[in-house]
Amino acid sequence: MDSARFGMPAPASPDDDLSVLRLIRSRRVGPATYHRLIAEHGSARAALEALPAIAAEAGIDAYRPCPEGVAAAELAAGRRAGARLIRCDSADYPPALRDIDGAPPILWVRGDPSWLSRQVIAVIGARNASSLGLRMARGMSAGLGEAGFTVVAGLARGVDTAAHVAALGTGTIAVMAGGVDVVYPPENASLAAQIAEAGAIVSEQPLGTEPQARHFPTRNRIVSGLSAAVVVIEAAQRSGTLITAKNALDQGREVMAVPGHPMDARASGCNALIRDGATLVRSAADVVDALGAVAPDRLPRPMRPSVVPPPAPPPPTPPLQLEGQILSRLTPSPTEENDLIRDLGVPASSASAAILSLELQGRVTRLAGGRVALS
Repeated sequence: MDSARFGMPAPASPDDDLSVLRLIRSRRVGPATYHRLIAEHGSARAALEALPAIAAEAGIDAYRPCPEGVAAAELAAGRRAGARLIRCDSADYPPALRDIDGAPPILWVRGDPSWLSRQVIAVIGARNASSLGLRMARGMSAGLGEAGFTVVAGLARGVDTAAHVAALGTGTIAVMAGGVDVVYPPENASLAAQIAEAGAIVSEQPLGTEPQARHFPTRNRIVSGLSAAVVVIEAAQRSGTLITAKNALDQGREVMAVPGHPMDARASGCNALIRDGATLVRSAADVVDALGAVAPDRLPRPMRPSVVPPPAPPPPTPPLQLEGQILSRLTPSPTEENDLIRDLGVPASSASAAILSLELQGRVTRLAGGRVALS
């Protein structure tokens, strides 16, 4: 199995926190590229040494990885904030999150990291939730907590806030779009402090990072990645909540939704999810029942070995020609990397190397869920 493709780290290496942090903070190195570099070079230290040469082959002169001083300053900021760095090769890293595509190489955690590895359910929804939606979120989260689940959400206004508040007594996790020391929205500062005491606050971003629009989709993949199921309570047809639901589907999580009135725009997303196959739930008891009905082994059956000998591999495609073929097949809209490689008809290792080269050149971007797009 290609550990980089599935977001899983290589076996524990002699790396230290500084080397790992330098690699993931290096220019144009995102989570997917990080895992691929670790798989190919064996450690963050070795990958850091190899990066300038890889960049040079991609036509980037004088490439320099993240300086030691920058990474050291981030580690010092984490200590000052009372946050703990959890690496993806650590025993404290949540197993459920480790299995997703492009798993965060590091997590900053304020609070108790053990909450991340418990039975987690996401309760998310509209920021402009109705009074009925907020009441549903409180009841859902309180009931899930009493059933032994930890509730995770994104500390947003509306449903997320109501879910966190109701789960404070039983444990809750807030995943931040910015740094763990930057609370957004600001009015949730007191709630964030309570969550740090009664649960955990998590982010993959450096300390002090102000949340930007581009951070929220990547935050959402962590919310769903930590969870066995995602429960949606009120969501418009086009909303970040539905992005989280799609991430959950891509990650093999259960997606559940509370139905709403057909005339309420805030319920249109939930109703659409149910129409498309999400489990309809009305209470925490429904969620627990639905999870109990899920077969424990949902992996696809292994394919029977073929009696037909495999065809001879095609001759290697020149790197520059292969990069051109990749660019001609991509658009700003995401494309599944596996589909792209199949379409190219070249060995996966050759295609992956060419994609990495283009990523370092800034011409393509790797996205969560094993997708790539033109930058």
